[in-house]
Amino acid sequence: MAQLGAGVDAEMEQAPSNTAARRPRILLAASGSVAAIKFANLCHCFSEWAEVKAVASKASLHFIDKTSLPKDVVLYTDEDEWSTWKRIGDSVLHIELRRWADIMVIAPLSANTLGKIAGGLCDNLLTCIVRAWDYNKPLFVAPAMNTFMWTNPFTERHLMAIDELGISLIPPVPKRLACGDYGNGAMAEPSLIFTTVRLLFESRSQSGSGNSG
Repeated sequence: MAQLGAGVDAEMEQAPSNTAARRPRILLAASGSVAAIKFANLCHCFSEWAEVKAVASKASLHFIDKTSLPKDVVLYTDEDEWSTWKRIGDSVLHIELRRWADIMVIAPLSANTLGKIAGGLCDNLLTCIVRAWDYNKPLFVAPAMNTFMWTNPFTERHLMAIDELGISLIPPVPKRLACGDYGNGAMAEPSLIFTTVRLLFESRSQSGSGNSG
C-alpha cells in the first residue's frame, strides 16, 4: 500500500504551474481490463521521460504485476484514499494527485469505468480524480474492451459525453482479443500511447514558449 508521506504531500502542494524547469508530471491510471497486464510497460515508457505516479482500480490489480513497475513509481489504490485522511485539514489524495499532475492518462479504460466517467460517478480513487480534474490540463484515455462492448450503442454515447468534457481518445485497435474474439477493442500499444501524449505535451510547451516571447 502506498503511503502519502509528508515529503510527498509537500511536493504535491508545491506543484508549480511552470513546467519548463522540471520534468513533466504524468499520472497514469489503470481500470479493470485484461489490458492492465501492460500497465507496467506503460509506466516504464513514461518514467524514462517524466515523473510518474500511478493509480490502479481494485479490478485492475488482478492483472497488474506490482513487482514489474519502475522502482520510482508509487502505485496508489482505493485503500490509500481512505488511509491518508484522518481528520479535517488532512490532505485528500484524489485532490493532491490532481494538483500534482500535468497530464492524466487512463490506460486501459474499461467499459465500466468509461460509463462511470460519462455519468459523473466517482466511487473510487480513479474516478474521483477524474471528477475533480482541471480540464485546462490534458486527460487521455485508451479504451480496452471486447469488440461487441466497443460497438455497443452505450459506448458511442459515453464517448460523446467524455469528448464534451475535453477528454482525448486514443482509440483501440483491431486484433485477436484475450477472450478469443477478433475485432476492434484492444488497447493501443504503450509505445503509441506514450508517443501521442509526449507529442501533445511538447507541442503545447513550444506553443507556450512562443507566446511568452
